[in-house]
Amino acid sequence: MDKKIVAAVVGLFFVAWFTLNQLPENKVDTPATLPWNITHPTPETTQVFGVTLGKTTLAEAAHIFAYEADTEISLFKPNEGNMSVEVFIEEVNFNGLKAKMTLTVAVAPSVMQAMYERGVRLNSTPSGKRITLAPADVKEVRAAPLSSLTYLPTASLDEAIISKHFGTPSERIKEANSGEIHWLYAQHGLDVLLGSNQKAVFQYVPLKDFELLRAPLLKNGSVIK
Repeated sequence: MDKKIVAAVVGLFFVAWFTLNQLPENKVDTPATLPWNITHPTPETTQVFGVTLGKTTLAEAAHIFAYEADTEISLFKPNEGNMSVEVFIEEVNFNGLKAKMTLTVAVAPSVMQAMYERGVRLNSTPSGKRITLAPADVKEVRAAPLSSLTYLPTASLDEAIISKHFGTPSERIKEANSGEIHWLYAQHGLDVLLGSNQKAVFQYVPLKDFELLRAPLLKNGSVIK
């Protein structure tokens, strides 16, 4: 092969290699997708990870998070408590931090009961029943707004990290049965559950729904200093 051709091929290889290495490892790398970047466009909403709880629809969230189109929407009926319509996302990657995520959709209790009765498949779990929705109900749910978002990072996060990014909680509640502690941030519409293994769970809700999040914690736990 001609030496000039060899040199050109080698040169193109290094240009391509350099270009690829200059690309960001994570395409979703903005301040808006950090878990502590929380805003409230209105008193009725909470904005985090690029979605606005109380406004962004499930269909819009699917585009934002780019999760698999066949991700199943299901209705969960717990052994204790109220039913909810949820979507579980196996993995998101924001700013290099991998996590799982659960989106809960705002659906009226009476509507969920009707969806439950029309369900096409039922799976029993230790904590309750998970129902696969009928196609017509799936279409309706996709057009409904998100009511809450639960974020489960795979990395371990201790109290120092939580305090650094979120500040002092407005209240801390200890669960009576498990002993696990919830750090509540009323001003953010946020509950941070700190497990014994330093795996934090973040639950975000619109400000108007914060008391709905807090009430069952108080019922089954106690406030600590």
